[in-house]
Amino acid sequence: MTEYSVFVPFDPQRGDQILPFAALTQWSTAHRLWQGQGSGGDPYQMFAVAAAHGFRTPCGTGVALMPSRHPFDAALQARTLALTTGHPVTACFGPGSRALQRRMLGAPYASPLTAAREYLTIVRDLLHRGSADLHGEYFACDAELAPVPGPPVELGLGVLRPAMAELAGAVADVAVTWMTPAAYLAETIVPALRAGAAAAGRPAPRLTAIVPLALERPGRRAADLALAGNGHHLRAPHYTAMLRRAGVALPAEPGDPSAAAAALVRGGGFLYGSGAELADQLAGFERAGVDEIVLNVTGVATAYGRRAALDELRDILVALTAPRDHRP
Repeated sequence: MTEYSVFVPFDPQRGDQILPFAALTQWSTAHRLWQGQGSGGDPYQMFAVAAAHGFRTPCGTGVALMPSRHPFDAALQARTLALTTGHPVTACFGPGSRALQRRMLGAPYASPLTAAREYLTIVRDLLHRGSADLHGEYFACDAELAPVPGPPVELGLGVLRPAMAELAGAVADVAVTWMTPAAYLAETIVPALRAGAAAAGRPAPRLTAIVPLALERPGRRAADLALAGNGHHLRAPHYTAMLRRAGVALPAEPGDPSAAAAALVRGGGFLYGSGAELADQLAGFERAGVDEIVLNVTGVATAYGRRAALDELRDILVALTAPRDHRP
């Protein structure tokens, strides 16, 4: 059965800012609280503050950028968060864009796949074996992490295209996608995950889709909300390449962000409608093989504020749990 989770729809700078969203996750049908990586507050510290205030839920980091944290520190932070919250942690990583790699490292990874494999291997060895001894092309670690009983840490890999999906199938517990239409998941990502897992002789990882969406309300336009929440991603080459592969008819030239946002809505990368319509659209992700859907109302938060985003998430969760004949 597909689980529904909540995404913190802004870049928090203080731990108290995520408390309402942690409370919603704890007191509603939501399964897990997710936060992405930005330039505000570190997700691990934000979740720890929420736990200190009594809001202890399963957490997910999606997606932490590999250039910003050594894999030893990544393993230590993830395990510490699991011990702090008393709940499992899904720690997900990705190489980021080539531009980010260049800014952080001086040059981009010649092979993001090799870098991601090395990174997850070190983190997994530290968490599961208590030590790592790898001297790779991009990452090196010869260290120990003393074993401590506690909730499990799942390792995830951010996935947009088939090659990374195959790698996730081979090395990750979870594959995490962002802004990916359901049909693209079913036709491209899920087969690649299964192929990678089969080649490695292991079960396919869980699939988590972080899905941008909003309820239809008076005065709103779907494309405006899609642009407010995803404008940066619609300009990033690795996202536009994925969307074009998925059949989203983006403008040929990148200079029209409103047209790109409208294309994202038409192509199923941003969901919009009544509660019943969103439930039907999200059912397409369930049929595609998604195990966890993360509700992302960043567009609403950007356009109308955090309180509106919190109400939006509450109303969507209510609509998803209502009998079909009673959905708003």
